[in-house]
Amino acid sequence: MIWVLGLVVGLADVSFADRTSAVGLTLAGDGVCWVDLDRDGWVDLCASGVAWRNVKGKKFEKMADVGAVVAADFDNDGYPDLFSWSSMTLWKNEKGRSFSRFSLPELPKTVSRGACWGDFDGDGFADLYVGGYEDWNAGITYPSLRLKNVGGKSFSLAWSASQFRSRGVTACDFDRDGDLDVYVSNYRLQPNNLWLNDGKGGFQDVASERGALGTSAGFGGGHSIGAAWGDFDGDGEIDLFAGNFAHVDDRGDQPKSRFLKNLSAAGQYRFEDKGTCGIFYQESYASPAAGDYDNDGDLDLFLTTVYPVASFGKKNYPVLFRNEGAWKFADVSAGAKLGELGATYQAAWADYDHDGDLDLVTAGKLFENQGAPGHWLEVRLEGDGKRVNRSAIGAQVRIKLKDRILVRQVEAGTGEGNQNDLMLHFGLGDTTGRVDLEVTWPDGKRQTVRRVAVNSLRTVRR
Repeated sequence: MIWVLGLVVGLADVSFADRTSAVGLTLAGDGVCWVDLDRDGWVDLCASGVAWRNVKGKKFEKMADVGAVVAADFDNDGYPDLFSWSSMTLWKNEKGRSFSRFSLPELPKTVSRGACWGDFDGDGFADLYVGGYEDWNAGITYPSLRLKNVGGKSFSLAWSASQFRSRGVTACDFDRDGDLDVYVSNYRLQPNNLWLNDGKGGFQDVASERGALGTSAGFGGGHSIGAAWGDFDGDGEIDLFAGNFAHVDDRGDQPKSRFLKNLSAAGQYRFEDKGTCGIFYQESYASPAAGDYDNDGDLDLFLTTVYPVASFGKKNYPVLFRNEGAWKFADVSAGAKLGELGATYQAAWADYDHDGDLDLVTAGKLFENQGAPGHWLEVRLEGDGKRVNRSAIGAQVRIKLKDRILVRQVEAGTGEGNQNDLMLHFGLGDTTGRVDLEVTWPDGKRQTVRRVAVNSLRTVRR
C-alpha cells in the first residue's frame, strides 16, 4: 500500500488470465521447468512430461517427451540439457532440435521428487543433486545422490545416502563465499538439510547450527515439501522460505510454513525464523515459487496445496501472497483471478511473452500476467563455459536502489521439482532512467554493468 497525505491508496490490482488452450498447451499438474531450449530468445516450457517450444510468445508446439525435468547446459555447448528426476534420465539437447539419451553411470536404485543443478566443485561444469524419497508402504527410504560432471563428457557418483526422505532440492550461495550450498526439504517430520559447501564439492549439514531446520518448538522437523530462496526484505541477502504440509497431531499443530531471514555476514550467515508472516494455515501447503509478479520490487510468493479442495471438510487452495514489506504477506488470489485452483505440486514463473511481467504455470494451466504497473528489467547471464558453466547457474545480480538492494540468482531447481526461468526478472517499481548491475559470477569474479535502461532486456556474458 502507498500512503498519500494520510490516505491509503491501493496499488493497482494485477490479474492473470488462463491462456493454456489459446496457446496450444495441454498440461497436467506435475512439475514444470521454464528454459530457452533452442536459443531463440523465447523461453520454452517443459511440463506434463513434454518439452514445448515457445513460438514468439504466441503459441507452443510439442518438441519431445522428456519427463519431469530440471535444466542446465551440462556440456557447455550453449544449449540447455534436461535431467528427468522422474525417470532418472539425462537428455542431451541436440542444438534445440531434438534430444538424445545421455549415458549415466550405474546408480543405486532411487525414487525422486526433485533435483537441482549446480557447479558444486567449481570446475566450470554443472553437477546434479538428486533427492531420494521413499516407499512408505514398503518401509524403504531411497538414496539421495550427488553426481559429479566430469568435464561435460560423463558423470560419476560422488555421494549417496539413504536416511533422508527428500522432496524439494534447491541451491544458493547464501553465505556469499563463492560456492553453491544446497537446501533439501525433508518429509515425515525429518529436519531439513542445509548442505554447506567447502568449495570443492564437500558438504556438511549445518541446518541446525544456522537456524535453517524449517521447524517449530517440539518438533525435530516438519513435513517439508519444497523451499524457495529469495531476498524477501530487500537487504541484498538471499533469504529462504520453507513450505510445510502440516497436520494436527497429539502434540498440537505440526510445523507451519515459515520465512527464514538471512542475517548476513554480521550474523555469520545464520537464519532468523520470522514465522508465518501472513501465510495463513492450510493443511496441505506444498511447493512455493518466488517472483515479483506486480513489479514493485518486492518478491512475492505463490504456494500450492495438494489436498483436494474440500478434503476432510477443510478448504485447501493454492495461494498468491503479495509481499507488502516488513515481512508481511497478504492473500491476493481472488483479485488476481487465481482463486480456488486445484491441487498441484506445480508452480514456476517466467515472462514467456516478453512484455516485462511474470507469468505463471500452475495447476495444469498457463496464467498470463495482464500487466504489472511497475517498471522492470530482465537480465540474461551466460557463462564462458570454462570458468563458469554456460547456464551461469549460481550467479547473482544486485541492483542498488535508493531505499534497498535487489538481488536475484540463477537457479536450476526450486520448490518440489520445479524450475523458474534462468533469465532474471527485476521489478523496479517507480524507478526510472538507468541502473547499475553488480554481477557476482560462480567463480567469484564481480562485474559491474553501468547505466542499463529500465524496461529492457540485457544479456551479460562472463
